Amino acid sequence: MRWEAKQSETLPLKIDLHVHTCYSDDATSSLEEVIFYAKKKGLDGIAITDHDTLKGARKASKLASKKEFIVIPGIEVTTFQGHVLGLNVSEFIPQDLSLVETVEKIHEAAGIAIAAHPIVFIKSQIKQQIASASDLDGIEVINSSAFPFFLSTRLSQALAERLKLPQTAGSDAHLASEIGTAYTMIKADSDINEIIEAIRNGAVTPFGRAISWETRIRRGALSLKRWI
Repeated sequence: MRWEAKQSETLPLKIDLHVHTCYSDDATSSLEEVIFYAKKKGLDGIAITDHDTLKGARKASKLASKKEFIVIPGIEVTTFQGHVLGLNVSEFIPQDLSLVETVEKIHEAAGIAIAAHPIVFIKSQIKQQIASASDLDGIEVINSSAFPFFLSTRLSQALAERLKLPQTAGSDAHLASEIGTAYTMIKADSDINEIIEAIRNGAVTPFGRAISWETRIRRGALSLKRWI
């Protein structure tokens, strides 16, 4: 069914909920590049979710306020059972805890916890038994860098449906050009707290596609170069 303005006074926001910057060890994009590409792709906002650090999110939030663009401060936390996105957090969340402990700390920091790429073959996975034991707020069902993309998406959607949790999408961009490859439509006003509450309440629809093979090769070459 087509969304029309007359159905609601609030049009859905188009937000990429999983974006990395140069503050992640495996990403290259400056904060200025991230915001430039996000606006170029027609996004209303992004969530900065660097690996185990809030440095990028804090600086990007200040920069975005000058450009009238939504930046949700966040972090991608490494746990013993996979990765979790902590959205709308301003306090550092320590890594290498259990999934349950990590989610609790995100909630204590007034954020929400989204399971990142829960079912993929080349990244950490979150098993259903572990996910159901935690108090997750949502499942990232579309992740543009997930491989194999279609199987990962289908299995992640099935996991979210079994757990009856909201479904989100994010590009997991490590290069600026990837931003907006996946995004979440959120029925909320531009206030970040309202956006977070809308996600928590399931007023979201995930969209997206896989990154190209050319991009995968570029990312692989970048990782190899950094490793060498």
